[in-house]
Amino acid sequence: MKIQVRVSYEDDTKYASLICKKIKEAAKSRGTGIAEKDPEYIKSKMIHGNAVIAFCDDKLAGFSYLDLFQDQEFVVNSGLIVFPEFRKKGLAKIIKIEIFKLSREKFPKSKVFSITTSNPVIKINTELGFKPVSFSELTQSEKFWKGCRSCANFDILTRNKRKMCLCTGLLYNPNKQNNNNTTTNNNPKDKETKNNVISNKYKKYLSLGDKIVLAYSGGLDTSYCLKFLLQEGYEVHTVIINTGGFQNDELKKIEKRALSIGSKSHRSIDSIEEYYQNCIKYLIFGNILKNNTYPLSVSSERIFQAIKIANYATSIQAKAIAHGSTGAGNDQIRFDIAFQIICPEKITLSPIRDMKISRKKEIEYLKNKGISICWDRVKYSINKGIWGTSIGGEETLTSSNDFPEESYPTKLSCNKSENLELEFEKGELVSVNKEKSNAINNIIKIEKIASKFAIGRGIHIGDTILGIKGRVAFEASAAIIIIKAHHLLEKHILTKWQLYWKDQLSNWYGMLLHEAQYLDPVMRDIEKFLKSTQERLTGTVNIILYPYRFHLVGIKSKFDLMTSPNIAQYGEMNHAWTAEDVKGFTKILSNQMKMYHNLNNKKKND
Repeated sequence: MKIQVRVSYEDDTKYASLICKKIKEAAKSRGTGIAEKDPEYIKSKMIHGNAVIAFCDDKLAGFSYLDLFQDQEFVVNSGLIVFPEFRKKGLAKIIKIEIFKLSREKFPKSKVFSITTSNPVIKINTELGFKPVSFSELTQSEKFWKGCRSCANFDILTRNKRKMCLCTGLLYNPNKQNNNNTTTNNNPKDKETKNNVISNKYKKYLSLGDKIVLAYSGGLDTSYCLKFLLQEGYEVHTVIINTGGFQNDELKKIEKRALSIGSKSHRSIDSIEEYYQNCIKYLIFGNILKNNTYPLSVSSERIFQAIKIANYATSIQAKAIAHGSTGAGNDQIRFDIAFQIICPEKITLSPIRDMKISRKKEIEYLKNKGISICWDRVKYSINKGIWGTSIGGEETLTSSNDFPEESYPTKLSCNKSENLELEFEKGELVSVNKEKSNAINNIIKIEKIASKFAIGRGIHIGDTILGIKGRVAFEASAAIIIIKAHHLLEKHILTKWQLYWKDQLSNWYGMLLHEAQYLDPVMRDIEKFLKSTQERLTGTVNIILYPYRFHLVGIKSKFDLMTSPNIAQYGEMNHAWTAEDVKGFTKILSNQMKMYHNLNNKKKND
């Protein structure tokens, strides 16, 4: 027999009336128990994930729910029912364990109580760490005790002024050290040695109810981490840092998902302006394309997201920070390094990496916990940011296969050419097509214009921080056009040696940023150099956009060294030197080469 016990969700509301009917029938046959349950009340518990539901061979078999009283001081586990045809199979124990675990996950600081006349249920509760107590130690909420009115023994309760009844009161108090918390030992799925080792490792540094900040994107990995950490009994607060990859409606959906899974709170922090001022600006100043190809689109965001997460964790006095990175990529290192530097006193957790959890296991785990979001793998993974979009797929794992048209999120929609004019002041983009705006708005505007031409696509092959080669597709029309236009303007305005040393330091800046070294002070030194080279970098660049490509037409600038008056023009008449000056110059310039070749010829003749 296949038994499944999971957290309920909205689709389960169709069972509410049947469950209420079965509870009433069971109370009548026992002669005790709360007989009347309101289907609408049960539905609300299901919708908010405050109930567990059991199936045997895909048939509805049992149910239980939790409720809160006295500002979450108490949680009650109620409504336990196993349908008659499924009794004596151990199902009541499994349901009881799951509703207790759910109570501890969602409300780790609350006292959990139960009242029952069933000896088997009393035994199960005792094994979970509950202690028999007088009714005076349970909630004093009138709402709770009024719920007993439909019980056949309600008159006994009222005659004794709620001091006693036929039911036994049982209480689990998380604040008392002698409680035997067995929440992770009674579920067969939690008995895997590897998982218990990790769980115990966490518990060396953390206690039940400790506050954890989880970097949450709303995807599969971070949703798994959220549920897992809640199950372990921690208070989890989720946070997402928007560096330009999310719209407001997307952020709202992510918040809703986090709270529905059980996050204590969720925070969306806007960091687009900070990301531009502290990173994108210098990527433009440096004309940075990693391996002359990739504009460090999404990878450059991570360090700024990590810094913001670390600061947020400090502000709410969290004891630990968690992230959903696996053990194979670069992001795990970027997060870990930032956390270790900014808040070294906090513990860093990464459940998927620590336990080597596969995607399949993550999906199964969440489904068993009643989280029915569709996690089906799409053919291509998309990571979008203001500085570009990275694309992963099966072609990523090969060295020869191209990415097909369908893999790119933006499709070609414009087949005619279009002119584009960019204006820079001291290296920063100040207008697009003669319309002034701030740099961020200008980047977004260029992206909207140029993406219609499917410009800025490419495949990047590079070295990861861990020393393995990586391959990823990307589209970054705004980033590529801005960098190339900026570079053209520099070639007209900067001196030969400024351009040369900029190339050297820019290459290092991009590499160090990619490899999680942003917080090294040398990065601030390079930024000062890059900024100093932009003092005269003012002018306009004209561009023509075509399908899949663009053409840099030329520039206009009062600092253009090519058109300086009264000096010289390339290939034309000069006004600053004579023919004899040139002859003398070339004679001196060639001196050392003459000496070398004269000595070399003499050696050959000896």
